[in-house]
Amino acid sequence: MTAVTKIMTVDPTTIERSDPLSDAIRALESAPYHHLVVTENDKPIGMLSTTDIVRLLHELDIEFDGPLRNSIDDFYSIDDAMTSKLRSIPSTATVKDAAEVLAQGGFHSVVVLDGDELAGIVTTTDLARFIVSSS
Repeated sequence: MTAVTKIMTVDPTTIERSDPLSDAIRALESAPYHHLVVTENDKPIGMLSTTDIVRLLHELDIEFDGPLRNSIDDFYSIDDAMTSKLRSIPSTATVKDAAEVLAQGGFHSVVVLDGDELAGIVTTTDLARFIVSSS
């Protein structure tokens, strides 16, 4: 069995729960990834994805144009958008373990922990790349 550490993204981008939501949006807009691990006191507590941001704006029936972009932090926080049900697996897990967690649905990423420390993140894209490279 292949270790999850072979396919995970090491040192994924994190954002503190207390940071402004606009910082998270800027990080997601300017990066090639779609997930941020939300931390509190450097411990992972949730996940924030581009899908979460889009869902928040859609539920509120808001277009994210200039005026809202400049004032979003006055009305919304990372807590309003993040997924707080953090799915995690230990760094000793296998790729199959990660796939089983992701196959449960509702999530496109799983956090990899070494003890209670963030070691990495595995996404459905990572799993797809692994399958393609193994074929």
